[in-house]
Amino acid sequence: MAAVFLLVGMLFQFFTTITGIGVNYGMTADNLPAPSVVANFLKTQTIFDSVKLFDANPDVLRAFANTGISVSVTIGNGDIPGLTDTVTARRWVEQHISPFHPQTKIKYVLVGTEVLFSKNDDWINNLVPAMRSLHYALVKAGFPEIKVTTAHALNIFRRETIPSLMRFMIGYDQSFFAPILQFHQRTKSPFMVNPYPYFSPDLSKRLNYALFKPNSGVYDKYNRKTYTNMFDALMDSTYTAMKALGYGNVEIAIGETGWPTQGDASSPFATMENAISYNGHVVKEIVSGKGTPLMPNRTFETYMFALFNENQKPGPLVEKYWGMINPDFTPIYDVGVLRNGQSTPTPATPVPSSKNFCVPKLDVSNAQLQSNLDYACGQEGIDCTPIQPGGACYEPNTLRSHAAFAMNSYYRTKGQIYFSCDFAGTGQITTLEPSYGNCRYL
Repeated sequence: MAAVFLLVGMLFQFFTTITGIGVNYGMTADNLPAPSVVANFLKTQTIFDSVKLFDANPDVLRAFANTGISVSVTIGNGDIPGLTDTVTARRWVEQHISPFHPQTKIKYVLVGTEVLFSKNDDWINNLVPAMRSLHYALVKAGFPEIKVTTAHALNIFRRETIPSLMRFMIGYDQSFFAPILQFHQRTKSPFMVNPYPYFSPDLSKRLNYALFKPNSGVYDKYNRKTYTNMFDALMDSTYTAMKALGYGNVEIAIGETGWPTQGDASSPFATMENAISYNGHVVKEIVSGKGTPLMPNRTFETYMFALFNENQKPGPLVEKYWGMINPDFTPIYDVGVLRNGQSTPTPATPVPSSKNFCVPKLDVSNAQLQSNLDYACGQEGIDCTPIQPGGACYEPNTLRSHAAFAMNSYYRTKGQIYFSCDFAGTGQITTLEPSYGNCRYL
């Protein structure tokens, strides 16, 4: 057991000393801090080493100058047809890239967003020509290191099935995806996808599978792999479809992935607890470099969605609540993206949410509950006297009740970092208040 918690401790240190994950920085809000303050926060207080913008905002590009943080910019879908002209493309580079790079380390130019999902033939048919034109313009401007790509929603497959049988949609596989993948192979740029288990059409039936929680898994009899989470299955589905066209050697990047924290009655799975579970496991997988069943030990450049909530976003209420950080830089929740032992700029010390608690999962054995209880109460700074005879939380005198109190005390003492509630996979974070009577969970 000691070895397990030594490993957890090593993961804490790993997350706070290794970068390699990015974040989407959307600005459809009226309460966000200045870009220069955001840039300093990301550089000094988080593990994020890259940001993705949904435009090429010059104020933001200036703010990230000399920070060392790489920046990706996005061209709107409506601009795609015009950029097939090389003169227009070179003019765009002169206006939006040349004034800022390399002081601002621009890494990618994304041509449109989820273009196929738009069903706009003018955008779809001109996407690859525009990508080629912009690549040519960047090379001519002396910026061959800036790569061109575009992000795809994962509704691009023929049908939802096991990863080994996944193929791109008929009618678009050879005419659309093959030329895009050929472009990526030639220019050594990544094929970018936006995997969102949250948008799975049968999420209510596969919620645990989407959230990395215990489930029966999905066995793929053709590749003989068992998938215990939807994220790995989506990534391997992408790889299989690419490989079927002969482009299995093209790198895959993740342009967006995340989970919302709240919504209205039409979004019952948009909760803080679910966001913590999904995003926490994704961050852990990406930073550890464990890869997927078909791509073991493979790293994926990833941009979490999103940095801030965006209170001016149109559409359903849930669209406004994908952020991980408040405008005052306190965490909405922390899944290991804040640097350990460092305070956020305003206020001086991060203030974790008082609505999160750590409790055992329902299927935890008594032996594991006892181990969790012994470990938590044996740590310096953990006060377990309330669950001793005569204490306010002694009754009910059950192993589960005592273990829950001890686990939550450990979680709170460690700053409510997601992985301090891991307990070898037996703990879970909840927003339900477990206090009762005179027994108060801190």
